[in-house]
Amino acid sequence: MIKIVEYNSELSKEMIKKLEHRSQFENEPILMTVREILTDVRETGDNAVVKYTRKFDAPDISLHDLQITDREIDLAYSEVEEDFLGAISLAKSNIESFHQKQLRNSWITTETNGVILGHLLRPLHRVGVCVPSVSQLLVSSLIMNVIPARVAGVDEIAVFMGPKPDGTIDPHMLVAAAECGTREIYRCGGAQAVAAMAYGTNTIAKVDKVVGPGNLYVQVAKKEVYGLIDIDKIAGPSEVLVIADQQASPLHIAADLISQAEHGEDSSAILVTTSKEIAEAVQSQIVSQVVNLPRQKEITGAFENYGVAFVVENLDQAISLANHIAPEHIELDVADPLTWIGNIRNAGAIMIGKFTPESVGDYIAGPNHILPTGGTAKYASPLSVDDFIKKTSLIHYTKSALKEVTPAVTKLAHIEGLKGHAAAMEIRFDTD
Repeated sequence: MIKIVEYNSELSKEMIKKLEHRSQFENEPILMTVREILTDVRETGDNAVVKYTRKFDAPDISLHDLQITDREIDLAYSEVEEDFLGAISLAKSNIESFHQKQLRNSWITTETNGVILGHLLRPLHRVGVCVPSVSQLLVSSLIMNVIPARVAGVDEIAVFMGPKPDGTIDPHMLVAAAECGTREIYRCGGAQAVAAMAYGTNTIAKVDKVVGPGNLYVQVAKKEVYGLIDIDKIAGPSEVLVIADQQASPLHIAADLISQAEHGEDSSAILVTTSKEIAEAVQSQIVSQVVNLPRQKEITGAFENYGVAFVVENLDQAISLANHIAPEHIELDVADPLTWIGNIRNAGAIMIGKFTPESVGDYIAGPNHILPTGGTAKYASPLSVDDFIKKTSLIHYTKSALKEVTPAVTKLAHIEGLKGHAAAMEIRFDTD
């Protein structure tokens, strides 16, 4: 289970180094497989999409089955629980409200010399959303990807989900997509879905951007098609780092670490505490709580691989370590947590106080749970409305304003050896 190490010990240094490389995935066989799939889909379109969906997911699927019908979506509503619809409604309301606050307007400014400058903000036209739906029903990830795109004003949002072996999609996933405003849903996932979105097929229209989580094949495929289309980010395994002092509850901390570890054996569950007693109590609580949970293999594997409790001297040291690791989530379970927020530079999301477990942020609070992982919180941000908006610069010069800056422009153009640029300025005034 979770290892307890004294900060600055040799074991501590080894664990930190391991955590620094936690999301590096250089896997040549996977890369070659993904490239083969991408090439096949680019060259043969729908036939390749169906071939790989049969191979990896549902052996009896046909081309006719690729797109989910309205009838299937309507039927799905009769198969889900009323309290599920209530939960979706609450999550949707909170997430929409939060993301609407991110909206910005285009702007134009006019200078005294008549120069007009501005930014024109426009939503993307078409976005594709990858959502795992077999090994885990990631309803929350579907909502977190679709809603900001919808708030941004994206015209077309297509959702891609791998089917179960019998070819079906769980009704909860279909209802969640419909509740978020999209009924364009395809029964395919994996690298073949990314390829279809990137290149387009007779059945699936090309998208401008692919977003959403997925396995290693999906992430490698997204990386390969980046540049042809845009992507959100390369999503690594899930991470949480809990900063705790003496007042924290070992019961709560253990539960929160477990909630992250159950995502998979490559997840990181880290405690940084000023109290060795807290670390030991958390270690004991993890052992007690895991026995009651179904995903024991994933949880145990995560703690064995990336589970550690660092014992530090003070909270300054704890936050310094957290900033170095730059985790996806930080839980700040300390006395007066608000006083420490300004010290945290690198985190995808900060959960403040003992009654803010990561789970509430994952599902219902409102901020997006698609967060930077693998240390990328040092420079990257959560998924937002901005990810679905493109900006175009606006520039207008009057004749007099252009004449005023012509000497400066021509000087810079000549320095760069670009005489054509200079001529394009000067030719406008040759007859003056």
